Amino acid sequence: MTVVRPVSPHISIIIINWNGLAHLPDCLDSLAVQTFDDFEVILVDNGSADCSVDFVRSCYPWVRLVPLQENTGFATGNNLGLEHAQGDYIVTLNNDTRAEPGWLETLVQAADDHPRAGMIGCRICSFFDPDIIDSIGMGICRDGMSRGRFRNRRWSTLRLQHIEKILFPSACVALYKRKMLDETGFFDDDFFAYAEDSDLGLRGRLSGWEAVAATQAVVYHKYSQTGGILSPFKVYLVERNHYWMVWKNFPIRHLVVLPFYSLWRYFEQVRTVMTGTGTGREFLVSSTRGALIKAMLKGIRDGVGGLGRMLHKRRQLKKIRRLTMQQFSQLLRRYRITFRELLDHD
Repeated sequence: MTVVRPVSPHISIIIINWNGLAHLPDCLDSLAVQTFDDFEVILVDNGSADCSVDFVRSCYPWVRLVPLQENTGFATGNNLGLEHAQGDYIVTLNNDTRAEPGWLETLVQAADDHPRAGMIGCRICSFFDPDIIDSIGMGICRDGMSRGRFRNRRWSTLRLQHIEKILFPSACVALYKRKMLDETGFFDDDFFAYAEDSDLGLRGRLSGWEAVAATQAVVYHKYSQTGGILSPFKVYLVERNHYWMVWKNFPIRHLVVLPFYSLWRYFEQVRTVMTGTGTGREFLVSSTRGALIKAMLKGIRDGVGGLGRMLHKRRQLKKIRRLTMQQFSQLLRRYRITFRELLDHD
């Protein structure tokens, strides 16, 4: 398929790839037939060993390749992709996705119609069951853990508006306005992967930008195909990074009670194991249960160990802060999810 990309595109789509050759045809073919064509695609390859680079170079010459020698993670990969991006709107897109033809047009229209929204999400559904929601914006727990709102609900049972206010979008599929990123910066390189979108989303909200989801812009996602549904790698990063995100962004009074809410979540995690529900069921069927526990303990250790560095970053963020801590606390309450919503996937 021959695709001609504009010289000065309005939209830059950044895709991070790490040994994702099996996913790329669905993703890139869906971009080739978008009804909105004023965009470029930048694929950052994180040192893949599965011939992904040769495949894209041969079959999708309209994609701008940024081949790296090693896996720099989702955060740094996107930051490097941004250095090559020309668009006023920056879209992050997972490689294990497929977009509906009108997805980008609807997303861009929502961004144009909402000048104070620095972040635009969409309706992310299961790749294997289009009626099952992956996320429509993100919800956040008292201890900083986040999860896609409406996950595992059926779209056909929901009565949502075409535009919904959200706390922030999942970076699996999200549009970020360059004007916002010029103020807030993009992803934090220290995070590598996971919770980097929570950190960026809360930074954007603290700096006064709003966020909405265009529910008629639809992308289908193969959930956790890179990091694993419950792999030690993912468990470690999620545990560590949610602490770092909290240290950087949450109001001080929330930090004081963080140990209590962390213990509450751990209790709920034990409950899911005992009942065999949600993440507990995934733990029970895993062949790496010991490794998962070690990864979680290491994540706690490194999350707390990074306190000083994250508090230093927190002080730097005061320069862009526009909301009072009271206003920010109200936002967190508005989009709060419970630990049971976080952990029980049924």
